[in-house]
Amino acid sequence: MGLEQQLTDRLTQAIKEKDALTADVVRMLKTKLMERRTAKGFAGVVDDALVLDVIGAYRKQLQKALGEFEKLGERGAAQAAQLRFEVGFCERYLPAGLDEAALRALVQERVATLGVSDVKQVGRLVGDIMKTHKGRVEAAAVKRIAEELLRA
Repeated sequence: MGLEQQLTDRLTQAIKEKDALTADVVRMLKTKLMERRTAKGFAGVVDDALVLDVIGAYRKQLQKALGEFEKLGERGAAQAAQLRFEVGFCERYLPAGLDEAALRALVQERVATLGVSDVKQVGRLVGDIMKTHKGRVEAAAVKRIAEELLRA
C-alpha cells in the first residue's frame, strides 16, 4: 500500500475516532500533496518519494513555526504543543535521519572522495550528499560539519 493510501486510511480512522488533531494534520498533508500535484509544470506521477518529499517539507515548515511560538512563551504554548504533535506525526512517515556521529563520518568520507580541501567547495559537497541522502540529513547540518572539518 502506498503512502498516499496510508494517509487516506489514517484520515478515515481519525474521523471515525473523532481525533481532530490527527485528522487536521492528515488533511493538511493531503492539501500540500494536491498543491504539488496541480502545480504548474508538474507532469510526474505521485509516488512514495513525492509523498515523502511533501511530508518532509511540511515538517520543516512546522519546525520553523514551532521555534517562533516557543519564543512567545506562555502565549504560544498551546500552538507550540499542537505543532509538536504535528511534527511527531510527520516524523512517523519519514525515514530515520542520521545521528551526529554517522553524519560526521559520512561528511568525512565524501570530503576525502571528492577531494574537497577548501571551505569554498562546501556547496559542492553539500549538493553531493543531499543527492544521495535527501530526507535523511539536513543541508545546514552537513554544511556546519563540513566547515568544521575543513577549518581544522
